[in-house]
Amino acid sequence: MAIITGETARAYNDLVEINKTAAKGYQEAAEGVSSPDLKSKLSELSQQRAQFASQLSQQAQQIGINTEDGNTLEGVVADAAAAVHRGWINIKSAITGQDDSAILGECETGDATALSAYETALKSQEIPAQARTVIEKQHSEILSAKNWVTQQKGSR
Repeated sequence: MAIITGETARAYNDLVEINKTAAKGYQEAAEGVSSPDLKSKLSELSQQRAQFASQLSQQAQQIGINTEDGNTLEGVVADAAAAVHRGWINIKSAITGQDDSAILGECETGDATALSAYETALKSQEIPAQARTVIEKQHSEILSAKNWVTQQKGSR
């Protein structure tokens, strides 16, 4: 079994928190857009991110990391998770009185920040191979979602 370091635990904690935040952000976005098609897709992306968080939590538990305990390593709020939260926090203001394009812009910002956190995790040499595969797959799906959001934003 691989040695679990602070870096590995932090990567898992960051990515779980990022996905929980993105799930909430996408749900708020779905509630704020006017297009029924957009509502449906954004709700789908919210569910996808909740599933990503669940996958990562389960995987972390299998190797002895508790992602539910936010106080574990290097402070209460991890830098990457805080950055993603800031990336998604503007979604509420975008929804209030703004159009679908503005809301999609906030989703795009949140996903860009999430992608950066995934790329940081993937640079770690300490991430176990099985985890790396899951993280790479999730990164790819987030990139695909971000590209879709960018395309939708440009067409509105």
